[in-house]
Amino acid sequence: MDTPTPAKRGRPHKTSAPKRAPGRPAAADNPDLRARLLDAAIACYARQGIAATSLRAIAAEAGVNPALLHYYFGDKEQLQEAVSNERLIPVLMSLRDGLMGEGKDVFDLIGGFVAGIGRIVAAHPWLPSLWVREVLCEGGALRESVLFQKIGPVLPQMMAKRFAQAQAEGRINPELDPRLLMVSLIGLTLFPAASAPIWRFMFDAEDLDLDTQRRHALALLDRGLMP
Repeated sequence: MDTPTPAKRGRPHKTSAPKRAPGRPAAADNPDLRARLLDAAIACYARQGIAATSLRAIAAEAGVNPALLHYYFGDKEQLQEAVSNERLIPVLMSLRDGLMGEGKDVFDLIGGFVAGIGRIVAAHPWLPSLWVREVLCEGGALRESVLFQKIGPVLPQMMAKRFAQAQAEGRINPELDPRLLMVSLIGLTLFPAASAPIWRFMFDAEDLDLDTQRRHALALLDRGLMP
């Protein structure tokens, strides 16, 4: 007669841990990891440019294995698209949404834009350098997808129309071009924020902060906008 096995004697089996799907990295179970990878990617993009940033560099920034980037995003192009759609575009759209509620006074609109840029730069320090490098510069990786397709038809055109209307009503300087006024706003907000470390070094002036830049921009604009 056969000797009873442990199972037959009533001893419980050891419960094995559920198996992950083949190829699924162990760290992929972390629910916050995808957001961390996006943050690491945008930090690398702002620091060294999209073209020069490898998946391995982003993995090192996040402190993970490169296999996780492939697991969540596939390839470099898909990761770039995710960063644009989930990090950059929402930030810029939040600026637009804040301005849509501004009253008819064009000075309130301009003040809201300058203050809004200051808020989002304070919350997202990567924005100015990424904007200059990848959107404004010729050959920037985000120029077509962000500026031409998503942001351009929304925020700059909306504001230029408001400026033109105020000009037709005699409320702002008739010699201004409403379209170039939008360019001036960018030049007085994002450019100084992107180049702030240079000017702080040259003038040995740590007080050239975002609030100082905001006051300076509004002072210039107030005088130049008056009819």
